[in-house]
Amino acid sequence: MTAPLLELVALEKRYGALVALKALDFRLDAGEKPIIAIAGESGSGKTTLASLLLGFAEPTSGEVRYDGTPLLRMNKEERRKYRREVQAVFQDPFAVYNPFYRVDHALSEPLRLFGLASSRSDAQAQMRAACELVGLNHADTLGRFPHQLSGGQRQRLMVARVLLLKPRLLIADEPVSMIDASLRALVLRSLRSLNRDQGIPILYITHDLATAYHIADLIMVFYRGEVVEAGAATDVITAPRHPYTKLLVGSIPWPDLETRWGDDQPILRDERKFGMAGCAFAGRCPSAMPECLRDHPPLYAAGSSASRCFLDRSDDILDGASLHDFLARSARTDDERIKRSP
Repeated sequence: MTAPLLELVALEKRYGALVALKALDFRLDAGEKPIIAIAGESGSGKTTLASLLLGFAEPTSGEVRYDGTPLLRMNKEERRKYRREVQAVFQDPFAVYNPFYRVDHALSEPLRLFGLASSRSDAQAQMRAACELVGLNHADTLGRFPHQLSGGQRQRLMVARVLLLKPRLLIADEPVSMIDASLRALVLRSLRSLNRDQGIPILYITHDLATAYHIADLIMVFYRGEVVEAGAATDVITAPRHPYTKLLVGSIPWPDLETRWGDDQPILRDERKFGMAGCAFAGRCPSAMPECLRDHPPLYAAGSSASRCFLDRSDDILDGASLHDFLARSARTDDERIKRSP
């Protein structure tokens, strides 16, 4: 049996008493190419997850496996392969560049390190082609310093870098949160092209459900380090089930003059009075019941979404393995995603 491309086994990260990520089980099989949005507010654990996947932090317990090999047990050659095949696009489109180098360095250095160009002219040709694929005029982009490019240009250049390396997985951590709204659609189109044309699965980490709605096939909503709702992006965002997701969706500025702002607000209780055994959202939930304070709810599946809420109680309870199968069944087709894409 072929090992999953990516597998998270009881992955957990703690900082002292703070649990940033709670025993997460998940897998992505080789050949699957969804765009999965990892959504939630600041402190929900989504960036901690990205750091663990990229090897920037070590888990407190559990492990990340790539092609069946635990990340922390990889030898030098396996880690080198992992560094090429799992790429990232980060939030800040300026901090990723060394201001003392021209932007060409961000493209040429990976080609050199991984031996992906046969000569300098070959490297230049690949760099120019990658720029054109993400909508950049190479004559106006290459040869410049980072401060001479806009945030959108710098971010698309990072997508071009991903194209050059031909990875098997892309982790995009808030890739459009620091660029102008007018440029976000260009970056999202570039990411979608990577997914559709190159067959690269993407973990799209965001606090912005509006962009997740436009680009993602699937969505996993995190709150305090655990998944509280998951399923097809269209269904979760247009018909949320978990009270936390409803509050997130209620904060999206939809272009609807009839929308009343502020009707749905979280209950502001003193969360120190609530124990750790119950639902993580119970201290803020307007629908909290006594059992929510006492028992920790599992993920209940219904239709094409699953919710960690006793209000959605069902006989279909998902664990790590069944969550993967459930999401695979819930994924929408690429054509359906394109219809709602910018």
